[in-house]
Amino acid sequence: MTITADASFEVLPFTRTCRHIWEDGDHVLIGVSPGNSYFSSERITSLARWATTRFAQVDFVYADLHVDRMFAAFGYTREHAEKRATKEIKAVRRRILKGVEESGPPPAEIRVRALSEFQTNPVYQLLHRRVLHFLETDDEFRKGCEKMALHFVGSKVPEGESITDSQLQVCFDYMAAELPFFVDTPSILDVPSSVVAYHVKMPMTDVLFARGGGLRATRNQAYAVVRPEPAGATGAVPHANHASTERNVDERRAA
Repeated sequence: MTITADASFEVLPFTRTCRHIWEDGDHVLIGVSPGNSYFSSERITSLARWATTRFAQVDFVYADLHVDRMFAAFGYTREHAEKRATKEIKAVRRRILKGVEESGPPPAEIRVRALSEFQTNPVYQLLHRRVLHFLETDDEFRKGCEKMALHFVGSKVPEGESITDSQLQVCFDYMAAELPFFVDTPSILDVPSSVVAYHVKMPMTDVLFARGGGLRATRNQAYAVVRPEPAGATGAVPHANHASTERNVDERRAA
């Protein structure tokens, strides 16, 4: 089901439980990728305004781990990859800070942090080890990560070629650094509940929010697609395909 928060964004919680957590309004985490043109300073401004009207706490977290290795894996020389990564990371931080500043005095707390800042966080460390463990031992989890890698870097692979093992491993390392927040942001940041917000559905959500064994999101962890309201939209409307996914996932998670 789609929730229209204001005139600028529509929100699609992944499950009914995710919707309840969204309605609680405790915390939202907005992940920002370097080099992604979607995250302009203007978009950050809009997201900050939207988020602070709905949530008590807001975190923007930008990826700064393994970025140079990603560039190197897909054609850059090592020196060029390091320079490009440094440039992109600095640029994304500037855009976030500018966007947050231009959003005006926030009614809620906004924090801007790099992913690397959590490497000394004991809960993050534990969750990161769990992610790496399941990548090695859980076929379902690994296949989900492979789909996620191809979803985001498939366009970088020359037509007619397949992603190499070394390229896939770099993608896994990059994703493994982010996935702890999809599993248990509340424990990492010490908040009652949290919604991870992104502008597209992540392929791993089907795995992390399914019932059963393996690595799963905690009960107070939610995921929602938050994207610009389509032109001409007039309000909250049912979203048939998403509602079907939401229903099926909640049924699988039901005790």
